[in-house]
Amino acid sequence: YVRFHLISPLIQQSAENIVLFDTFVNILSHNLGEPAYEADVAQLEYKLVAGEHGLVIRVKGFNHKLPLLFQLIIDYLSDFSFTPAVFEMITEQLKKTYFNILIKPETLAKDVRLLILEHGRWSMIDKYQTLMNGLSIESLSSFVKAFKSQLFVEGLVQGNFTS
Repeated sequence: YVRFHLISPLIQQSAENIVLFDTFVNILSHNLGEPAYEADVAQLEYKLVAGEHGLVIRVKGFNHKLPLLFQLIIDYLSDFSFTPAVFEMITEQLKKTYFNILIKPETLAKDVRLLILEHGRWSMIDKYQTLMNGLSIESLSSFVKAFKSQLFVEGLVQGNFTS
């Protein structure tokens, strides 16, 4: 089991940064779909989660090839690229995801409660409006570059690994 949390103060600075971060993580997951398929067949699991303060990378499985899967994810993260078509597809999916959260009373109530309790939190309405106003490919590229330059990493590795 390998879990790394890539923390960046950049994410919570604005609603636009949060939306750009969600877009980045979704495009990264999309890009990994085909190259990581063989790992999935070998019953190795991975998950990329857009956390509140950064990217959580979780990799697990009973196999000595687990470090190769983790390395693949890191390689795709460091050499991040995307096409305009993928960018459009992911932003359209995010619009639907945000809208679905907004139309459910229980998730909207949770969002409002957390907005009241947490300092510096951006509401789902702010994120949805930011996305509806439009994002540019250039803003995503500059956000990813800034995100990678301001990272703090926490990690946990459990299992049959040497130090």
